Amino acid sequence: MPQLRLSRRQVLAAGTAAASGLFLPAYSRANQRPALTHGVQSGDVSADGAVVWARADRPSRMMVEVSTTESFRDARRLPGLGLTSATDLMGKMELTGLPSDQEVFYRVTMLDLADVNLGSEPVVGRFRTAPTALRDIVFTWSGDTAGQGWGIDESRGGMTIYSTMLRHEPDFFIHSGDTIYADGPLKTEVELKDGTIWKNLVTEEKSKVAETLQEFRGNFLYNLLDANVREMAARVPMLAQWDDHETTNNWYPSERLEDDRYTEKSVALLSARANRAFREAMPLRESSVEPGRIYRKVAYGPLLDVFFLDMRSYRGDNTSNDQMEPGPQTDFLGAAQMRWLKAELAASTATWKVIAADMPIGMIVRDGKSAFENSSNGNGPVKGREFDIAEVLSFIRHARVRNTVWLTADVHYTAAHHYSPDRASFQDFDPFWEFVSGPLHAGTFGPADYDDTFGPKVAFAKAPTAEQGQNLPPSEGLQFFGKVEIEGATGRMTVRLMDAADVELWSTTLDPERA
Repeated sequence: MPQLRLSRRQVLAAGTAAASGLFLPAYSRANQRPALTHGVQSGDVSADGAVVWARADRPSRMMVEVSTTESFRDARRLPGLGLTSATDLMGKMELTGLPSDQEVFYRVTMLDLADVNLGSEPVVGRFRTAPTALRDIVFTWSGDTAGQGWGIDESRGGMTIYSTMLRHEPDFFIHSGDTIYADGPLKTEVELKDGTIWKNLVTEEKSKVAETLQEFRGNFLYNLLDANVREMAARVPMLAQWDDHETTNNWYPSERLEDDRYTEKSVALLSARANRAFREAMPLRESSVEPGRIYRKVAYGPLLDVFFLDMRSYRGDNTSNDQMEPGPQTDFLGAAQMRWLKAELAASTATWKVIAADMPIGMIVRDGKSAFENSSNGNGPVKGREFDIAEVLSFIRHARVRNTVWLTADVHYTAAHHYSPDRASFQDFDPFWEFVSGPLHAGTFGPADYDDTFGPKVAFAKAPTAEQGQNLPPSEGLQFFGKVEIEGATGRMTVRLMDAADVELWSTTLDPERA
């Protein structure tokens, strides 16, 4: 893959203080140019384009130039996009009409809307469009950023795992959810077991739980204060989904909070604000079918389709999850998403169908003592939210959908799970793999209990030991990501589970089943 050589000034654009959007000094339009406050991002890459994101420090016109050369000698300038306070000066543009399988360079400049002759320093990024022919594909995935009190400690290098992933030069990065921790305020200092101090960079929005739209926005912008995150964002497209912490822990749509930290108790209202902030701050394509929809398919050539699920927005309440018949209370994906997933899986001609889920299948994730967060609810037959999982797995078998692999995060450790009807209470499905990786930069937990309904076998797991305890800080090194490589010539998929030190912990190679 060609290397993109970005100067530190181009990639980072602005220092931490400027990037925060909170501590900018008063400026005179006559003598200060506008600036990009949080670098640039790209995402939802396709065979002919991608989505590009940036934020200005004042009302501006976002100008984007695209080129297939690093020198920009063949640059094409796109019509500008006005950025105002309505989106907190954030904007994203969908780029189209680009050649497939091409390294594309883009350059973003902000023009001051009060004086369009006043322009910012340009910030440069790149992405590679998806192929239409066979070639090798490399991507990474993980989840869980800035959670459990562990924010940006610049004295420890910040969120260094992002730089570790970048060294692999992935075609794209899947963020599997918990892209922020809107319910996780940060303290300036946290004393660690070894007596050292974790020193968080703290902004106004990260000093309390997020309730207002502006507070949710500030949580997303917080992560881009980190130099490692900004550098990767400028060079690797991100395909993002959400889970619970973009809103609040373990939420479901009809919930009313019993949490004294919140003055707003309606989760429906909080999640609506969170959804808007997520879509403003993430470089994902907007749905023309359902405003605010996050589930979608990203096609990446003849070898790969990625199906992004939303296991949060359409679920029933978190209960004992032991209903013996399907109904509204057992919803996990919801009827519309279920229809979409079946239709898209059946129509897919890609060799590999990666199902990007925001929660694992066979691990038990509890919500308090008597309720459950995900589908698993203990050994035995299909019950509760497991009905949705069983329906998907049964459909895959009967529709003869081949080569499905599930990727997820959520549980804050890394694992490889093989599911087989030979070990399962429910048996109407074909064997498949699920790979779990995370956290990226959050507390490490685990291991979890397992549910035999779909017959999981733990092929590998790495989690804290009993002696280490729970909620380990990133400085302990138990931060994880996964790497997937698909060979263009053979179609073989290799999955590697990696740690923050770039050590390969476990891997397997899967041969595709031919139709």
